[in-house]
Amino acid sequence: MSFSDTRLRVFYSVAKHLSFTRAAEELYLTQPAVTFQIRQLEEHFNTRLFDRHHNRISLTEAGMMVFSYADRILELYRETEKAINEMTGVTRGVIKLGATTTLGEYLLPRILSGYHDGFPGVQVRLTVHNTRMVIRKLEDATIDIGMVEGPVTNKNIVVSPCMEDELVLIMAPGHPLSKLDEVPVQRLKEYPFVSREEGSGTRAVITDQLSKFGVNYDQLDMILEMGSTESIKAAVEGGVGFSIVSLIALRKEVSLNSLEIRRLKEGSIRRKLNFVYQKQKFRSKAVEEFLAYAQGECIKIKEKPIV
Repeated sequence: MSFSDTRLRVFYSVAKHLSFTRAAEELYLTQPAVTFQIRQLEEHFNTRLFDRHHNRISLTEAGMMVFSYADRILELYRETEKAINEMTGVTRGVIKLGATTTLGEYLLPRILSGYHDGFPGVQVRLTVHNTRMVIRKLEDATIDIGMVEGPVTNKNIVVSPCMEDELVLIMAPGHPLSKLDEVPVQRLKEYPFVSREEGSGTRAVITDQLSKFGVNYDQLDMILEMGSTESIKAAVEGGVGFSIVSLIALRKEVSLNSLEIRRLKEGSIRRKLNFVYQKQKFRSKAVEEFLAYAQGECIKIKEKPIV
């Protein structure tokens, strides 16, 4: 009697994350369903595959052996699917995409707007996190491709450029800084500032650039710390303070004139927006073609600046 592909995939996900909860999230299953599949597999082999220690699990010796074979078997499945799809000329499958908040909310919808027309057999599953979490999910293979801002230090991750982005000052109409054509960086310390959260790629870029201009991030009068650009824009529109956000997030506000945009006198704040993926991990035809399509869309978007 053989065990099913489903049980193998569930086992592999639990073993990779050492977490029933994270496996359930990755596979879009309930946690009881994941537990049931593991129990069935352990009954099939007539041995425990995991040791349970209160809120933690670890692989038994048998579990480590099954994990080793499962990794090879699932890799062969992926290679087989890619080979057949290339032979038949059909692109299908699921792409698990992770993006930072700004890119997931503002840039990727523009990139993906026409994707389904050209690739109707491909389903894209997008999750949005801060930069730190996107890289973590890429490292443990929870996602196929990530899209992040700024540098990546992991040498096992390939960084493929999309475009350059500019970060600008935003403030409500009538704010004292809006009376200036260009804002001296030292003036930023005089007014309440609305910040992104720790771990945000946007915050890291701003911190680095302000330091080069002579202002430490902790010298700003940080009145609010928020987890998304949308919440920051709403706070700034409400007069809470000024902020620094990506220009690609301001299309609506530019058209409605609901926010003032200014740049620093010392120079612009720019960052690179990149696709990232594991160097060694097998990539399906769907993933490779998505990457090529997305990079082409980046070029088109780059040629249409907002302001």
